[in-house]
Amino acid sequence: MIRQISVFVENQPGSMMNVTSVLTEAHVNIRAISTFDTPEFGIMRLIVDNPVRAKEALTEKGFVTRVSEVIGAELKDEKGNLNQMLAILADGKINVNYIYSFVIREGKAPVMVFSTDNYEKAEKVLRAADVKLVEEEEL
Repeated sequence: MIRQISVFVENQPGSMMNVTSVLTEAHVNIRAISTFDTPEFGIMRLIVDNPVRAKEALTEKGFVTRVSEVIGAELKDEKGNLNQMLAILADGKINVNYIYSFVIREGKAPVMVFSTDNYEKAEKVLRAADVKLVEEEEL
């Protein structure tokens, strides 16, 4: 299991930098980030080395945050591996809400991070198919 922090920010110049500044001051390292926006606000999804400290620091500075569980699947950098993992989930009738990746793990394969409505079932199906899942301590 990996804990992801979602941070709601205004859609204006400097908003993302304000979040990263708080995390820098709290000595929290960002491992992966994904963002999306609407006309009024944006959501930053972050995988960090210390989610508890990150949430505390951001909440203290007035940011609206949410911590949720996501799955990290280590996939070799080979053609078709993402498709294979998504096929496993589709065969298991598991919906993927969103997905993003990161590769900043020295000497290790990229990790696909994804959210699903049924975390336990997704984990069970992927483990049964011998997909290597990444735990938070391994990041």
